[in-house]
Amino acid sequence: MIADFHFLRPWWLLALVAAVVLPWLLGRQTDVRARWRGMIASGLLDHLVITRQATRKLRPVHLTAAAIALGAIAAAGPTWERERPPFVEDTAPLAIAIDLSPTMDATDISPSRLERAKLKIQDLLDRRKGARTTVFAYAGSAHMVLPLTDDAALIKTYTASLATRLMPVPGKDTARALQAAEAGLANEEAPGTILFLTDGVEQAALDAFSGYRGRHDLMVLGIGTAEGGPVRIGEGAYLTDSAGARVFAKLDVEGLKELQRQSSVQVATVTTDDTDVDWIVRRIQTAFQQKAAEGATRWRDMGWWLTIPIAVLGALWFRRGWSVQWTGVLLAAMLLALPDRADAADRRLADMWLTPDQQGRLAFERGDFAGAAERFRDPAWRGIALYRAGKFGEALDAFAQSDTAEAYYNQGNALMHLARPEQAVAAYGQALKTRPDWAEAKANLAIAEALAAAKKKDDEEQEAQDPNEKPDEIQFDDKGKKGKAGTVDAAEQTAEMWMRNIQVTPADLLARKFAIEARGETP
Repeated sequence: MIADFHFLRPWWLLALVAAVVLPWLLGRQTDVRARWRGMIASGLLDHLVITRQATRKLRPVHLTAAAIALGAIAAAGPTWERERPPFVEDTAPLAIAIDLSPTMDATDISPSRLERAKLKIQDLLDRRKGARTTVFAYAGSAHMVLPLTDDAALIKTYTASLATRLMPVPGKDTARALQAAEAGLANEEAPGTILFLTDGVEQAALDAFSGYRGRHDLMVLGIGTAEGGPVRIGEGAYLTDSAGARVFAKLDVEGLKELQRQSSVQVATVTTDDTDVDWIVRRIQTAFQQKAAEGATRWRDMGWWLTIPIAVLGALWFRRGWSVQWTGVLLAAMLLALPDRADAADRRLADMWLTPDQQGRLAFERGDFAGAAERFRDPAWRGIALYRAGKFGEALDAFAQSDTAEAYYNQGNALMHLARPEQAVAAYGQALKTRPDWAEAKANLAIAEALAAAKKKDDEEQEAQDPNEKPDEIQFDDKGKKGKAGTVDAAEQTAEMWMRNIQVTPADLLARKFAIEARGETP
């Protein structure tokens, strides 16, 4: 601990010079002998000057010097231990990439490789309660299934619907899946883990893994056996070769070993018990702690403890006859105007020290989104507060005051809550014109297009049945569970809130989404 002691802002220690010089200067000004020494002979001076007998009584200048010294040390930031920064999760975010190539339907592992992978995901979610997880599916293309969420039930629902038939592009492109998962964790402050559930990594992807320099840990869990098994393609039907013989898909053991030799990827194979899940959970936490210690922690500033003796010294400034009483008044005013104590009763006092946007930000961080919306003057932040308060119509008006990519993205989110997917498609499209590589906007655009197409189809069917019958009202359930308190950027809002309310099956929705994304990726 002593070896780690240092100051975060050492230049503030220069103020200690003032703490030493101030008493000396004031002492010279009050020294009568020093002022007359050059005018009267020293032999006569002792008899002519009448001074009070020197005392060691505490004087205001000594108190001021002590306060300056303590303040300088506090401002310099003494520290000797580390802490995690605020608003960073205590658990690592996890990106799961599931291989949906045809060989994942092999039955060498009961009931199949893919079904066993789904069971392992459920076990992982049960072990990591409250942790945020995102899911990707890949074959010849890679697609986000769900963005980062801590809703285990939602993840289980959508992973249970995954099937190899959903993938629009045949083959296997693990390198593209790595890029997609990396993009899914790009906005995370804390380092995370990317886990691949697959029966093999193709040779072409080895360079992507060996050359990976990202801050996230990579893991691969091989699903399958070295002996292999037949690939089911339907009820009682199996994949056959040109001669009519069944194709046996084998776990690419040599490829996985080569991957571990050429890169820092942690590789293991599936087990019938929970040994593999325990290994994954331990590795995720260990990698998270190591990377957090490297870059995601900061030194704990201990200087604030010195405010206690400074406050005690400040109380002594109220003594009658002391010449620095104004300091105590200033200290009292600062304590009364602390921003996190401001409420309706002392708004006027808060206005003296904080701008409306600063007051709005403090209310936002306390979870008072309606109050924050009243205080914010910045339209973007006012829109975010209104959005969080559930006032989507007013939020839409606030977002419309700006033409940035974030503003269009947020307009799309608000429009989706207002059950207007056609307009949301246009808003997301405008956002992507400015930021073409915005993964969240692409994902939400695909869902909005699917919803708009489904709504149009339903309307056409209803009109065909009865032209005079009006379509039913489309409603969205806004009673989603609340997230953890903290600072949240509205640009990170995702498709999760709408996926809960789709009237088509999750498998159908994902198939549409993957097909739309694939058309945008391939000529």
